[in-house]
Amino acid sequence: MALAQRKPLNLEKFKIPRGRVIIFEELCKGCELCIEYCPKQILELSEDYNERGYHYPVLKSGMEDECIYCLFCQEVCPDFAIFSEKVEGEGHG
Repeated sequence: MALAQRKPLNLEKFKIPRGRVIIFEELCKGCELCIEYCPKQILELSEDYNERGYHYPVLKSGMEDECIYCLFCQEVCPDFAIFSEKVEGEGHG
């Protein structure tokens, strides 16, 4: 049985927050927690390596403006290699 998704009747009143993801490539150890916990699935592993020899996360092509500023990536990163900052202005809605 498929679950029905509820939407508020006044959805147009709400704006989805927007963020910009910043990645410190050299601090990353490639644990992939940020990729796993991103609700919008906008991150993927780079094909490149950092100086420590790890693949680091990058934003998927075309998804640069899809961050919803949930902060999950920075909360789960054990090395403080990624964070998000809020982008002011109109959010998606």
